[in-house]
Amino acid sequence: MNKAERLEQVRQDIIEGNICPELAAEAHNLVMGDGNIDADIVFIGEAPGKNEDEQGLPFVGAAGKFLNEMLASANMNRQDVYITNIVKYRPPGNRDPFPEEKEAFWPFLWRQLEIIQPKIVATLGRHSMEYFLPGAKISSVHGHPKRISMQLGDQELSIVVLPLFHPAAALYNGSMRETLIADLAMLPDILKRVQDRDYVMSIMTQ
Repeated sequence: MNKAERLEQVRQDIIEGNICPELAAEAHNLVMGDGNIDADIVFIGEAPGKNEDEQGLPFVGAAGKFLNEMLASANMNRQDVYITNIVKYRPPGNRDPFPEEKEAFWPFLWRQLEIIQPKIVATLGRHSMEYFLPGAKISSVHGHPKRISMQLGDQELSIVVLPLFHPAAALYNGSMRETLIADLAMLPDILKRVQDRDYVMSIMTQ
């Protein structure tokens, strides 16, 4: 199977496996991802909101529009990257996803990454960050890339993680806007440097 077929199989496995049936029962759509399946950079948020649930696409509401602006400021666009969430159904009332919901969807996110094989994962907010950098505080590590190795079963993934605040943070706190833009603007340079075997990623401080 090619990448598109393998990603479609992940979608089917979520549906057939009846993952998080309480969420599925209230959702309009299963929101898998959007963008370039050969992307070097994958953005990962927490869960779909109202607009995402209605359209079946991630980050298409107000936070998504700001994400598009941030990408444009770094001379990137949505067609350059792949965007998804840990949880694939909208939690009722846009509440935070529960730990058990994130845990249920984590193996499917892992499969997405395994198929796409990005060089960089940019986490959007603490919910996605905590799976890649457990115990880290986003206020301390945002904008600091770190190379990590992760294990799921017999599969290992070596990847560079760039923690970012969630774009929605800028909608409620105007002072966050420039921080988000500056952090995301690092991505093109990180992508160039990550190919260098001698490049040592910055040490995460907690």
